[in-house]
Amino acid sequence: QVQLVESGGGLVQPGGSLRLSCAASGSIFSINDMGWYRQIPGKERELVATIGSSGRTNYANSVKGRFTISRDNAKNTVYLQMNSLRPEDTAVYYCNADIRIRLGPLYVGYWGQGTQVTVSS
Repeated sequence: QVQLVESGGGLVQPGGSLRLSCAASGSIFSINDMGWYRQIPGKERELVATIGSSGRTNYANSVKGRFTISRDNAKNTVYLQMNSLRPEDTAVYYCNADIRIRLGPLYVGYWGQGTQVTVSS
């Protein structure tokens, strides 16, 4: 009933920039928090940044000052602008959204399929 589709990943040199997008579609009544997480093989998925429906943001210390999360509520889309990328930012990036579906009583967390970001020279 709900899909999150990510785009914008790829290969970039250290110091470069990428912009990730994640669009939610389906029988959506409302969306609360949206966010980005990342995971490298053998490690747990970690929070990168979140944004509330009112625009309040939260960032992991490792990305503060380099990454910016934003959202377009009219398009049910969340973005992650990543600047000054480092090799340690290499990971699969996942979109997450707390969504209440039409006729549904609760918010449920949904995940995108993930998009690979590789920072390498």
